[in-house]
Amino acid sequence: MDAVIGPLDLSAHVDEALAVQAVAFGLGADEVAVRRQIVLRHMTHRGARALGATVGGTLVGFVYGMPNDRSHWWSTVVEPYLRARGHEHWLDDSFVITELHVHPAHQHRGIGRSLITTITDSADEPRSILSAIDTDSPARALYRSLGYEDLARQVLFPSAPKPYAVMGAPLPLRRG
Repeated sequence: MDAVIGPLDLSAHVDEALAVQAVAFGLGADEVAVRRQIVLRHMTHRGARALGATVGGTLVGFVYGMPNDRSHWWSTVVEPYLRARGHEHWLDDSFVITELHVHPAHQHRGIGRSLITTITDSADEPRSILSAIDTDSPARALYRSLGYEDLARQVLFPSAPKPYAVMGAPLPLRRG
């Protein structure tokens, strides 16, 4: 891996980060504008923090997350799905990976793995939760390799065109 992983002032670098996410996730300008406001709001939450991956001074990947709060929008959407499967307790004492994206030109080099393990290694919570598009993808394979397991599948978020899976893992995350 040729990337340098370190703390990221996501509020100050939101446009660079969203440019990476737009390419990695296929977002249009309108959706980037909406997500910009969401990211800036998230970074005001207690315990929110971000890491970036740079190559030659250019941001090529980022991750951010925060301790879960049941009053946050994401938590209120996934709670009924988790409760229905007996996993509602995962919403307590969990560190949420809110976003993790690596530019496609820099994927498959261990950057995503390094970002997520580094940010969760500093979490005070005993476990981590996240949501990912509910399909067999390199991202879901990465999460499984780190110890994440499906807690709920076919989770529908308002305005999201595809269903998601909610995954959880004990911390620290499993290493290779």
